[in-house]
Amino acid sequence: ATASSTTAGTAPAADSVSAVKDKQQHAQQQQQRQQQPNLHDQHGEQDQYAEPAHLDELLGRLEERLALQEDTGKQLQQQLKREPVLSSFDLAGVAELICSGKAKHIVVMCGAGISVSAGIPDFRTPGTGLYSQLERFGLPEPEAVFSIKFFKNNPKPFHMLARELFPGNYGPTPTHYFMKLLHNKGLLLRCFTQNIDSLECLAGLPKAAVVAAHGNFDSAHCIKCDHEHSLDHVKQAVFSDEICYCTKCGGLVKPDIVFFGEQLPDRFYEQMDQDFPACDLLLVMGTSLVVQPFASLIDAVPEHCPRVLINRERVGEGTGTMGILSRMLGLGGSGGFVFEGDEGCYRDVLYLGDSDDGVRDLAQLLGWDKDLEDLIADNSRAEKSDSKL
Repeated sequence: ATASSTTAGTAPAADSVSAVKDKQQHAQQQQQRQQQPNLHDQHGEQDQYAEPAHLDELLGRLEERLALQEDTGKQLQQQLKREPVLSSFDLAGVAELICSGKAKHIVVMCGAGISVSAGIPDFRTPGTGLYSQLERFGLPEPEAVFSIKFFKNNPKPFHMLARELFPGNYGPTPTHYFMKLLHNKGLLLRCFTQNIDSLECLAGLPKAAVVAAHGNFDSAHCIKCDHEHSLDHVKQAVFSDEICYCTKCGGLVKPDIVFFGEQLPDRFYEQMDQDFPACDLLLVMGTSLVVQPFASLIDAVPEHCPRVLINRERVGEGTGTMGILSRMLGLGGSGGFVFEGDEGCYRDVLYLGDSDDGVRDLAQLLGWDKDLEDLIADNSRAEKSDSKL
């Protein structure tokens, strides 16, 4: 009975505690609701941090946030886009820049394409390029002719190529003379060439104005003891279809042409660091812009520096990470050329055609066409005079 009465006596007390707790929890919930931010502020706008009541509301709010980010991104993109540095993205715009006196430190980058009209085949054109002509030697790959490892085992293919490209076999082209014209007018800061034919100097450019990025035939050394040999020593062996050996140690001798696996000349890096930051107009002609580090030089000029590609085909456009990001953002600041018609173009000019045609068109726009033709004619007369001697 006692237990029963105890149980019966305590039950009402438990019910009373539960009821009180329920009331307290209800009051707390009411207070929390009052303290939570209202879904609408005093201007009637929905609070972006309020918990959405439905999935539709969540999706709607997400769309608003994305739209806001897109608008902000567009505004930022417009702020970052650069103003055009040329009046037009063609040779006329380039000529106007030069005539205005704003291009006083012109850097030229050139490749094998500028020497094709001289009769020297380029390297990569299928069927007619030098690499195609070397197929008869059974090279593991065309580029092996410039491999120092392959040369040590079999120098014959390179000797054949050297005989083809040896100085004296060819004369400069109108493109070479245009560079000389730039020098005569005090506008050429430097010519960076991939070519090993030395036609830039044959056209009259002083050696100080030329950086032979991949070397040339101006000198030769033994690859074993580094003893220097005269060009005549190399020429005699090459044109006698013999291997050129060192007179000191008997090692192989080759012209100072940079092979794959060899370091570029120190002067290349020294002048690169000095010239490209000062460049106010970059002319790129007759190159595939494939071989590094030469190809990357187009991005070494200041961001405000106009860049001109005179070439048979489009090359050097942004394909790496920086190029893709620049394209996506429409900035065009680095990672390759961004030509007219592509979003972000503000400084790059494309002329599709032979380099000789391009420089002649540019010379005409500059009013230099007679100067250029006179240079070509003077050299032609000099060559005929030399041939008579």
